[in-house]
Amino acid sequence: MKALLLMLTGALLVPAQPAPVTVVIETGLGAIEVEVDTVHAPVTAANFLKYVDAGLYDGGRFHRTVKRDNQPNNDVKIEVVQAAGKPGMRDFPPVALERTSVTGLLHRDGTISMARDGPDTATSEFFICIGDQPSLDFAGKRNPDGQGFAAFGRVVKGMDVVRKIQAAPATAQNLTPPVPIRTIHRK
Repeated sequence: MKALLLMLTGALLVPAQPAPVTVVIETGLGAIEVEVDTVHAPVTAANFLKYVDAGLYDGGRFHRTVKRDNQPNNDVKIEVVQAAGKPGMRDFPPVALERTSVTGLLHRDGTISMARDGPDTATSEFFICIGDQPSLDFAGKRNPDGQGFAAFGRVVKGMDVVRKIQAAPATAQNLTPPVPIRTIHRK
């Protein structure tokens, strides 16, 4: 009985992991619901949520669609849609790259991740994967530096909207017109 009581008491002392933060991206083509993983990608998640909470994505846009047939200069093909905050907004300072080799969050269908130029340059732009994109993970071949991108969550509802954005009219990789983001807010 004493052992059972100790086991039960010990179980109560183990801290619970925080639940993912859910955000809703309201676009001109419908809503996308995303779970932001604050446990496995705390730096990247906090950065994204800072933009969300400041309202800096409201009035933004999905401006880029990358499909297998619109990457003539890339040997490694990917499929993503990319978004930015409202035009003219000032970015917060860049954040350190949380590599997928550390976080364990891979670029699978519906993964949300930060866009970047080089390591430690991500600010506000993000993208959503369409299909599995292992070339965007650490050691992937999409970028010459092999560092990959910082995945920080996943779409839990609205992949049909993501696919509508990808299929919207585009010139090269630029959506014409961009798909508006009405708001991004916590659920």
